[in-house]
Amino acid sequence: MVNKENLGVGCVEISPAAVKYVNQALKNRRLSYGPFIKRFEREFASAHDSQFAVMVNSGTSALRIAVAALKELGNWQDRDEVIVPALTFVATANVVLMQNLKPVFVDVDPHTYNIDPALIEKKITRRTKAIIPVHLFGQSADMQPIMKLAEKHKLKVIEDSCESMYVTYRGKKVGSMSDISCFSTYAAHLIVTGAGGLALTSNKKYAEVLRSLANHGRDGIYISIDDDKGKKGKAREEIIAKRFRFIRPGYSFRATELEGALGCAQLPELPRVIKKRRQNAQYLKSKLKGLEKYLQLPFENPESEHAFMMFPLVIRKNAGIKKKELVNFLENRGIETRDMLPLINQPYLQKRYKLKAKNYPVADWINNSGFYVGCHQLMGRAELDYIVKNLYNFFK
Repeated sequence: MVNKENLGVGCVEISPAAVKYVNQALKNRRLSYGPFIKRFEREFASAHDSQFAVMVNSGTSALRIAVAALKELGNWQDRDEVIVPALTFVATANVVLMQNLKPVFVDVDPHTYNIDPALIEKKITRRTKAIIPVHLFGQSADMQPIMKLAEKHKLKVIEDSCESMYVTYRGKKVGSMSDISCFSTYAAHLIVTGAGGLALTSNKKYAEVLRSLANHGRDGIYISIDDDKGKKGKAREEIIAKRFRFIRPGYSFRATELEGALGCAQLPELPRVIKKRRQNAQYLKSKLKGLEKYLQLPFENPESEHAFMMFPLVIRKNAGIKKKELVNFLENRGIETRDMLPLINQPYLQKRYKLKAKNYPVADWINNSGFYVGCHQLMGRAELDYIVKNLYNFFK
């Protein structure tokens, strides 16, 4: 029997360990930055071959402090430029705008849907300061040529890895290839803490600035209420004097111990979660082969592992099918769908930058024809077969 509750694009698993850790945090009466967040940061960074992690309240907040840190340390000026994909969640562009910088859009690869490295260099100007490649839907962007361009033009790189965790590209973990990388643990993501995100780096100075920015711009001498414990004499007096010392404008982006506890419980489960999502995705791909003349199924780059945070589908150009009709057909039968992250057609960006769809043909095709369904770990064969059955029924 089909479980209609499992036909969403994401899911939440609350394990016995999650209940135990959350209850432990409550019992400790510790909700601010404490041992669970510190442990989650340490273990998450290690799992992605990075030295430092800063947990915040969302992936967007992680991106925002990443851009702010690099702007400060690199002495970027207002209206300097940052290259972003023409297909991504709006946060990737918003965090650039919020630093008074200009997002410059680059079209995406028609198979992976990630930024097309071959189109980046012609968008680089004397004002370009950084590239933000996005690892969409669970698969890494093609980072080798991107990093070569960044080195050639002395640009910083921020990996927006909010939709990809624990997977590799050419043997390197996502998040480990750039200056700073950003992840999300929001609902429907690979690790779900309700709200949450992380910024990772292996640069100690970047890590210090990131943590300060997430805490109102506070002096790093006092980030946690534990920072003065065990200190005596002049060392303690210095901390007391600087508890309310702020050395830059910052934000209130802090997460709570409850989210840290959920993260600690879920991180060990991540390999199992990704394995099951991959199995579900392969099953859907095998069963939907008969619809390939209508639908482009997910492509897997042989140089990049795929976590399958979701299962993207794009109606082929000559299929004669309107996305609205197919999406509504599925939704009316309990199968949740989402657009594949339209960006260049968003009203505020079109108005501000006079974006024209013809200049981003791949992103425009996906905006008009792409959507995704779930393939998460709580889906069984009955749920997958129900999705397959309804897709075939529509194309009949």
